[in-house]
Amino acid sequence: MMQVLLCGGAVVTLSMGIRHGFGLWLQPITQEMGWSRESFAMAIAIQNIAWGIMGIFAGMVADRFGAFRVLLAGAAAYALGLAGMALSSTPLWFALTAGLLIGVAQAGTTYAVVFGVLGRQIPAARRSWAMGVIAATGSFGQFFMVPVEGALIAQIGWSNALLVLAMLVLIIVPLAFGLREPGLAGRSSAPREQSVAQAVTEAFRTPSFLLLTAGYFVCGFQVMFIGVHMPSYLKDYGLAPHVASYSLALVGLFNIFGTYLAGNLGQHFPKRYLLAGIYLARSVVTVAFLLVPLSPWSVYAFSAAMGFLWLSTVPLTNATVAQIFGVQHLSMLGGFVFFSHQVGSFLGVWLGGYLYDRSGSYDIVWYLSIALGIFAALINLPVREAALQRRPLAA
Repeated sequence: MMQVLLCGGAVVTLSMGIRHGFGLWLQPITQEMGWSRESFAMAIAIQNIAWGIMGIFAGMVADRFGAFRVLLAGAAAYALGLAGMALSSTPLWFALTAGLLIGVAQAGTTYAVVFGVLGRQIPAARRSWAMGVIAATGSFGQFFMVPVEGALIAQIGWSNALLVLAMLVLIIVPLAFGLREPGLAGRSSAPREQSVAQAVTEAFRTPSFLLLTAGYFVCGFQVMFIGVHMPSYLKDYGLAPHVASYSLALVGLFNIFGTYLAGNLGQHFPKRYLLAGIYLARSVVTVAFLLVPLSPWSVYAFSAAMGFLWLSTVPLTNATVAQIFGVQHLSMLGGFVFFSHQVGSFLGVWLGGYLYDRSGSYDIVWYLSIALGIFAALINLPVREAALQRRPLAA
């Protein structure tokens, strides 16, 4: 179990840590290349939707043959995408590299694939805790990597910084060996309780799955809007660039505690109530941030509070899916739920850039984020967490 946690945590630290810093590239790239904020936001929005779509198929492969092959392919695609992002000369090439290619890479190197390994390797009594640990490592990646990325941009320029990250992400390759599942890979003739089609049909006929999926849409909208547009929002109000770097790092730091605590609490309390509380708290924190005078300290307080709530939905949502449906198709079902998250991410990132370019303000998106948080809190309350009772399949 320890090997799975260490290697899975390190993979997520790298993959999530790098992608959480993409907002730092918005102004350097758009200013040097003469692109609009919407063009940058569109590429990151494509990244999120590509991640969501490919996450379903990456999950299917990982459930069937193990995570090892998926991680190798994902690491290679990540390195190519970062290098291509550095060398792109037009918004179209930037969208194909920073958007499509890195989105595909993230599908094979982040939560859905790693959580599938956890579900199969770790007993149910410890599953929510283990998922909280892995989610916390993703938060540590943000805390550690965002300042590193900011320093690289300042010292060697944005394009060279991306090339350095392209080499760094290849560390995922040796880490993938620690997540091999010899008893799973190649087991194509082994009896399976459900086919893929049966598992998908069952999930989409289950109201609780649909409610969790809808709630995850809101999570994606909120975190990607803040993660990508917060640095520019702060600079627009005259705050120094380091305030943005520190704020994103604080999100990562406090999310370490938030996700770990959420995973632990999920072992003892109904996860639907915890999820509802997280979404409602996000709206309350955002309202408070918009009401108080903007200053570095108000930004840091907001970042710490929002960080505590940032990815704490991840272990609770995935553990609930495992609790309801079992672990046989966990990576795939987690991929479907995560697709909804990424649709929300697409809209959060793109609408932020679109509405800013047309109104000169992020206000509308802030208000929409608050309303969506209240909506997500309400729809998580009716979720039923009990395992489904299936009829035996016909011989």
